[in-house]
Amino acid sequence: MLVAPTKSNLIKSKSSLELSKKGYELLDKKRNVLIREMMDLVEQVKSKQSSISDTMAEAYAALQVANVTMSIQKVDEITYSIPQDEHFEVLLKSVMGVEIPILKYTKEELEPHYSFYETNVAFDKAVIKFKEVQYQIYELAQLENSIFKLAKEIEKTQKRTNALSHIQIPKYRAQVKMIQDMLEEKEREDFFRLKKIKK
Repeated sequence: MLVAPTKSNLIKSKSSLELSKKGYELLDKKRNVLIREMMDLVEQVKSKQSSISDTMAEAYAALQVANVTMSIQKVDEITYSIPQDEHFEVLLKSVMGVEIPILKYTKEELEPHYSFYETNVAFDKAVIKFKEVQYQIYELAQLENSIFKLAKEIEKTQKRTNALSHIQIPKYRAQVKMIQDMLEEKEREDFFRLKKIKK
């Protein structure tokens, strides 16, 4: 769309160009902060996954010993007496306008819900280790969800910065140049016309 080469349009185009540049700078800063935050979370996820893997290996090793020493059927029966514990609350915190989930839960002391007479140390260890894994999985879920939300916001911000740097800013630059060139040309023509009139 052609813009009439007037001084008011030149002022508007310059103002739009400045606004687009400032918008680009702000979005670029936001994107960099989000990327840093996400990379930090990715490192935490790697560490958490490794920790879960180790704890899970210990839990299954203890469970295998319990299965061998107590019998699989007995272990299976006793596990039904252990209540499911899923007491947590999802809160939200804002990082550069992105709602990040935070799981709030209390690490409760383990209370046995089964008879010591029928179980052994291996079974107790398996219960403790699986409980540890449960809390670690809460933390991992929180981290992975945060990464997903940050990645979506980074993608959105990237599209906006691209639109500004590749479409809006060049468009306003070209508009400003075109209006300035046409105004200068008009001034030259007026100058020569005045000269001719004076002669």
